[in-house]
Amino acid sequence: MARKSLVGVVADELLDRIVAGEFPPGSSVPGELELSARHEVSRMTVREAMKTLEAQRILSVERGRGTFVNPLNRWASLEAVLRAASEGTNDAAAAIQLIELRRMLETGACELAAARISAGDLLLLAQHLDAMRAAHRENDVAGFVAGDLAFHDVILHASGNVFVAVLFEPLHRVLETRRAQTSAVADIQDHAIGMHAAILSALESGDPEAARIAMDNHMTQTLDDLKSYVLKLGA
Repeated sequence: MARKSLVGVVADELLDRIVAGEFPPGSSVPGELELSARHEVSRMTVREAMKTLEAQRILSVERGRGTFVNPLNRWASLEAVLRAASEGTNDAAAAIQLIELRRMLETGACELAAARISAGDLLLLAQHLDAMRAAHRENDVAGFVAGDLAFHDVILHASGNVFVAVLFEPLHRVLETRRAQTSAVADIQDHAIGMHAAILSALESGDPEAARIAMDNHMTQTLDDLKSYVLKLGA
C-alpha cells in the first residue's frame, strides 16, 4: 500500500480530531502556524491539507475570521461521513439515520431478491441464520455479527442490481461497528433471529411484497431495539 503524503497525513489527523469532537460543528480549527508546529511540517503542507478538507466541505474558510467546521449534513465525502458515524460523538443521530438508509436500500433489495434468488442463495441464508442461532446460544457476539452481516449481504447480491451492492459496500465497516454494539444485548439477538427467519420464509415463498414487508418489519424492530436498549430513548 502506498504511503500517505504529508498533506494526507495532516488532513487525516485533523479529521480524526473533528470526528472525536475536539472541534465540533461551528467551531474554529487551529491556524497554520499551530498545525505546522504540531505536525512538524511546512505551512504550505498544512495549507494544502486544509484545502483538502475544504474541498470535501468538512471545513469552511471565512476570510478575516478563520476556518470553521461544517455540520455533518454538509460534508461531501462519504468516507468522512462514515468515519463520523462509526467513531464520532453524535452517536444517536448517526445510528438512527443509518437505519433509515438501510430501510431505503434493503427493503427494495429484498423485494427484488424474492423473484431472483437462487436455491443456492436460499441455502446460504439458512446456513447464516443457523450460525446466528449457534452464536446466540454460545454468547458469541462476533460470530453473531458475522452471520448477520453475511445474511444481508446474500440478499443484496441476490437482488441482481449491481448498484445496490456497490452502494452498500462502503457501509460495511460502520455496520460492523454498530452491529457489535447492538448485538451485545441478548434480547436484541432474539428479535433479530425471529426477523431473519421471517425474511427467509418470505424469500422462499417468492413473494416480492411479503419479502419487502418482512425486511421493513426487521428495520422497524432494529430501530425500536436501538432506541430502547442502546440509546435509551424509549418511553
